[in-house]
Amino acid sequence: MFYGEYQHSIDRKGRLILPAKFREVAKGNFVEKFFATRGLDKCLFMFAEEEWKAQEVKFKSIPFTKQQARVFNRLYFSGAVELAPDRQGRILLPQYLKDFAEIKRDVMVVGVSNRIEIWSQDKWKEFYGNSRSSFEEIAEKLMDV
Repeated sequence: MFYGEYQHSIDRKGRLILPAKFREVAKGNFVEKFFATRGLDKCLFMFAEEEWKAQEVKFKSIPFTKQQARVFNRLYFSGAVELAPDRQGRILLPQYLKDFAEIKRDVMVVGVSNRIEIWSQDKWKEFYGNSRSSFEEIAEKLMDV
C-alpha cells in the first residue's frame, strides 16, 4: 500500500506534509485518519485506521500476564495518537513522539507496505548505512524455505 522513501521537513508550526504518493493511496483507499506511535529502531510507526485496528487486535491477544507483553503494550499504545491530515496533507506530530524519534526538522517518510515510518533524516541515514550491506544475507535467512 505505502512504498518508497521521501525526504521532507517539519514546518515552523511543527507540521509534516505527507508525500503526495501516500496521500493518493490514502484517498484511493478511503483513509481519512491515521494512528502514529512509537516504533522500533528510533522511528515512528504510522498506520491507516483499518490497519491500526488489525494491529490492535493482534497485540491485545498477547496475554497481559506476560511481563514483556505488558511493557510493550504500555509503551506502544500510550504513545499512540490519532492524526487526520488537513486539506494540504499535513499532520501535526506531538512533541513527545518527535522527541522519541529524535526528529528536529529534516525527516524521511518511508513506506513499508502496511505502515509508514517517520525517521529523523540522520537516524535513517545511520540505519540505512548500517543495514544495506547485510540486505542479501538477511534475505537469505528470512526467505530460506
